[in-house]
Amino acid sequence: MKRNRKVKILATLGPASSEEAMIEKLHQAGADLFRINMSHASHELMRTLITRIRAVEARSGRPIGILADLQGPKLRVGKFAEGKADLTVGQTFTLDNDETPGDATRVFLPHPEILEAVKPGHRLLIDDGKLHLTAVECDGKRIVCTVVAGTRISDRKGVSLPDTLLGVGALTDKDRVDLDAVLATEDVDWVALSFVQRPDDLAEVRKIARGRVGVMSKIEKPQALERIEEIIELSDALMVARGDLGVEMPLESVPGIQKQLIRSCRRAGKPVVVATQMLESMISAPVPTRAEVSDVSIAVFEGADAVMLSAESASGSYPVEAVSMMASIASTVERDIHYPGIIYAQRAQPEATGADTISLAARQIAETLKSAAIVCYTSSGTTGLRASRERPQVPVIALSPIVKTARRLSVVWGLHCVVTEDATDLDDMVNRACRIVANEGFGKPGDRVIISAGVPLGTPGATNMLRIAYIGPDGLTGI
Repeated sequence: MKRNRKVKILATLGPASSEEAMIEKLHQAGADLFRINMSHASHELMRTLITRIRAVEARSGRPIGILADLQGPKLRVGKFAEGKADLTVGQTFTLDNDETPGDATRVFLPHPEILEAVKPGHRLLIDDGKLHLTAVECDGKRIVCTVVAGTRISDRKGVSLPDTLLGVGALTDKDRVDLDAVLATEDVDWVALSFVQRPDDLAEVRKIARGRVGVMSKIEKPQALERIEEIIELSDALMVARGDLGVEMPLESVPGIQKQLIRSCRRAGKPVVVATQMLESMISAPVPTRAEVSDVSIAVFEGADAVMLSAESASGSYPVEAVSMMASIASTVERDIHYPGIIYAQRAQPEATGADTISLAARQIAETLKSAAIVCYTSSGTTGLRASRERPQVPVIALSPIVKTARRLSVVWGLHCVVTEDATDLDDMVNRACRIVANEGFGKPGDRVIISAGVPLGTPGATNMLRIAYIGPDGLTGI
């Protein structure tokens, strides 16, 4: 299955898309990898979805990535005696450690870490920002607030803390149990870590995972932006989670933050996913709004590795149409006359390493000679990431003998991943590359192919060779 676009599509599975037949339709429509939301999926359902995805993968002949998205700490107020309370702007309202049902003056907050961390002047946003409180008095057991905006609060509404750095890590007890279940399957490629605040939040999940899955940090807290370069360095990928980010930051600042994060990840050579409300109206409508089309287009123009569908594919009425629309938008943008220039202007300088120099040279030669494709042999995936970092105009085919590597690279911009055995010698390396380019529909006899690999062959991280070859007359050999 050949994709005519470089940006990848991550589709969330849910009630509308959990059956194997629907998963296959989504993959055929353009989904390159699938997200399992552990906030809603039981371990049994997770294993069932993995089995169904792998069955679709076997029939398609293409590696499909799987992302397990951990819930993270969900901060919520307690319950009210009448289920809700009406407030007035300017009044005092208290959050405390008293488990008695709340009223119009106070409510139980079952999170001692919040009671201890909030300081006077800090904002507390309830119910996705519909209620805005400002702390005026804090003693570790209660937070006395002034109501700044909003007039209603009800049972178990979420609490956001844009000004407060909590002392707890990003992994909850539920996340640890879910992570163990994910790793036990040995069939999940990425784990997304929610509500990352600091680089230290990544330490525990990396220690538990031990490289068995890629770790994707979800950026949805203002505190994460203060140390974003360190977080990117410790992450295998980033997700711009605009939903919670848009609650804790001014809405008008989110587009600029999105651009900053995409460009920072591109400089670092780390995949970046743009997520949340990309085609929101397609949950209930067969076509998106013009603004949503522009939103997806901006992410593609910026060079994001992937764009994500959430409720659109998980619980919406038009999951296949949403994936098809996203694929169509991406393909159209990538054919735009201005697209290559915008991508080129944002291209990062290569690092002073042999592997990065080879990747730079491969792109320059391929674009100058108008080659059919760049082929990179990659065991760990590093060479594929470097090739993608260059954002070449020609297709990049990543050949790997390790299926887990190919699946993990399914989120990476521009990579068409193929699982194949390692080359036995240089002639086999060239012949295998040319044969796969022809068989996958990227080239024909007589077309040039640029090949990067490491010598000795099969040595991870040893990319040190560049070869220009032609696809032979039989389409099976290189010359």
